[in-house]
Amino acid sequence: MRKYLLGAAALALGTGAAQAADDVTLQLKWVTQAQFAGYYVALENGFYEEEDLNVTIKPGGPDIAPPQVVAGGGADVLVEWMPAALAAREKGLPLVNIAQPFKSSGMQLTCWKDSGIASPADFPGKTLGVWFFGNEFPFMSWMSQLGVETDGADDNGVAVLKQGFNVDPLLQRQADCISTMTYNEYWQVIDAGVSADDLITFKYEDQGVATLEDGLYVLEDRLAEDGFADKMERFVRASMKGWKWAEENPEDAAMIVLEYDETGAQTETHQVRMMGEIAKLTAGSNGALDPADYERTVASLLSGGSDPVITKAPEGAWTHAITDAALN
Repeated sequence: MRKYLLGAAALALGTGAAQAADDVTLQLKWVTQAQFAGYYVALENGFYEEEDLNVTIKPGGPDIAPPQVVAGGGADVLVEWMPAALAAREKGLPLVNIAQPFKSSGMQLTCWKDSGIASPADFPGKTLGVWFFGNEFPFMSWMSQLGVETDGADDNGVAVLKQGFNVDPLLQRQADCISTMTYNEYWQVIDAGVSADDLITFKYEDQGVATLEDGLYVLEDRLAEDGFADKMERFVRASMKGWKWAEENPEDAAMIVLEYDETGAQTETHQVRMMGEIAKLTAGSNGALDPADYERTVASLLSGGSDPVITKAPEGAWTHAITDAALN
């Protein structure tokens, strides 16, 4: 498919039938996987080309901070979780949410049942694995709402283990619970030979502390640049077309993702399963941010007790201008 598209583009340019497409660079939050299938589908199926866009997708990774990539001019738009984006905005990096493909949160804590944890009330005295680099914000807000300290395992608090991007702390019994995504790490635990009956999970969505994940963000001042908003309108329209195609064709979408995985680290079984779970999170979103979801996220982040993720309600942190033009 890609060879065909490239050949068609070259033919069009050679005959003078088309002008050069507008370049857009997207920085992903993490490595190439089905979490970002909509963008790869849009690229592979020619949806970006239909919008006269030449899109480059840059994978993320453990050593890549997407907001800093955008701040440094290395990308035009990034995929980021809202807690990290709002925290960055408060610290002076004016990120703006222009679209929200993910409606629901996939974040959860996965715990050993035999640790004695049956509900969040049982967390004190336990060790909980948490991702950092901005991913800890939803967890810290949740613990604050529960009145649970995070400076040590005792009657009133938990020990926080800075979790790497694997499930070893749970498998090796270094932690009673670890952070997992419904579409990724949870299944790594299962694939390691652990029975689901031996686990108990606490989804942030079910606990009423879910915050928005995987939105599209740009720098605020760029929206005033000549032609930039128009490019983002076309980018969002094509991207959402890709996401809805991926929802309807999860196995084919997973295969497209695998085609773009240059590391060869992903497997068909894992990506097909991941895409099925991801489709549950994008379902219900046409790409436009739901203000109620935004307000819920802000309220959660502000409720961090003496050390909240953000200290005041943000202003100008999102806009419907792009999705209004792109989707209506």
